[in-house]
Amino acid sequence: MNDDGLTAASLATLANKRILLGMTGGIAAYKCAELTRLLTRAGADVRVVMTTAATEFITPLTMQALSGHRVHLDLLDVDAEAGMGHIELARWPDLIVVAPASADFLARMVGGQAGDLLTTLLLASRAPVVLAPAMNQAMWLNPATQDNLLKLRDRGCHIAGPASGSQACGDTGPGRMLEPADIADACAGLFVPGLLNGLHLTITAGPTREAIDPVRFISNHSSGKMGYALATEAVQAGARVTLISGPVNLPVPDRVHCIAVTTAQEMLDASLLSADNSDVFIGVAAVADYRVSDTSDHKIKKTADTLQLNLVRNPDIIGTLAALEKRPLMVGFAAETQHIEQFGREKLQRKNLDLLFANDATATFNSDDICATALWGEHGSQTLGPANKNLVARQMLTLIAERVSAGQPDA
Repeated sequence: MNDDGLTAASLATLANKRILLGMTGGIAAYKCAELTRLLTRAGADVRVVMTTAATEFITPLTMQALSGHRVHLDLLDVDAEAGMGHIELARWPDLIVVAPASADFLARMVGGQAGDLLTTLLLASRAPVVLAPAMNQAMWLNPATQDNLLKLRDRGCHIAGPASGSQACGDTGPGRMLEPADIADACAGLFVPGLLNGLHLTITAGPTREAIDPVRFISNHSSGKMGYALATEAVQAGARVTLISGPVNLPVPDRVHCIAVTTAQEMLDASLLSADNSDVFIGVAAVADYRVSDTSDHKIKKTADTLQLNLVRNPDIIGTLAALEKRPLMVGFAAETQHIEQFGREKLQRKNLDLLFANDATATFNSDDICATALWGEHGSQTLGPANKNLVARQMLTLIAERVSAGQPDA
């Protein structure tokens, strides 16, 4: 359990999850500030919806600052309809949490009302719902409230709490909203743990470009598809993913933090920053080996039959990171055109990597499929594919997870 009272399992399971926090009117609304902080610290993306009554107890500005997103207040919001309207917002979450859930709101839920944004979202969304009741002990014990709770349970809602204790009105008894850490743990318990839960992966993808002049550059045929497939599948497996991408024509995978770079030096700088708090570094990018030593500030005119360029070595990104005293588990790729396994194993050992995937460059670049050979240690190997890059990415991530579990590298 960490300093916030969250278990390690909860911290891992909540990563990448989309949680919609619906707040109703009640003094316990102040606890939602801490609940939002805990959820976001665990890696969840939190969006907040407040009823009019909720804004009387805590300001939308507070919740916006803690969640990092604009708070949704009105059902008919012109700005929201132009972007994420209420139907899109209903489709967005993995989980809806209503906290505090007042007696009045529970009754309106049972009646299927849609008089404000929050009740409308609950009717329009297929996401699971957690209700954290908060009310006076007499209201909680009232048969009408208990009957409403039974109906909501029968409809699949999860009830978190309430706790028993002293209340703002001076009474003592059941009705206190659970503490934020307990609600966060209840939310985490609804998600199935993934293969890479709680891990931070940094992945480089695509080519780099090294300028010759303002209109020309040196690059290669890498499409970035393998790196993007790994990022997509890693998120699905529960990892937090930073994707450092060269210029590609691919959409950023959902829930992936993408850092766009152009040159090898930019990719190295971004990799060093991200790898500092990463558990795994996967170097998939096809980094240009050389750059022009003296880039022209102006377009080079075609005045001669030949043009000589002086090229210098680019930094070795994966070699630099693998040499760090405190480094993540290092995974490399070797795109070769001949002696694929031989050259791949040489690279594995030369760069001091924990795992390497060697593949035929001529069959992989710009293709949706791949066949790769996983290499590790002195003799370890396994053939993956040929298959779609996303399918092979899952197999690769399984091998990576096994090495993380085995404790490589030593911290």
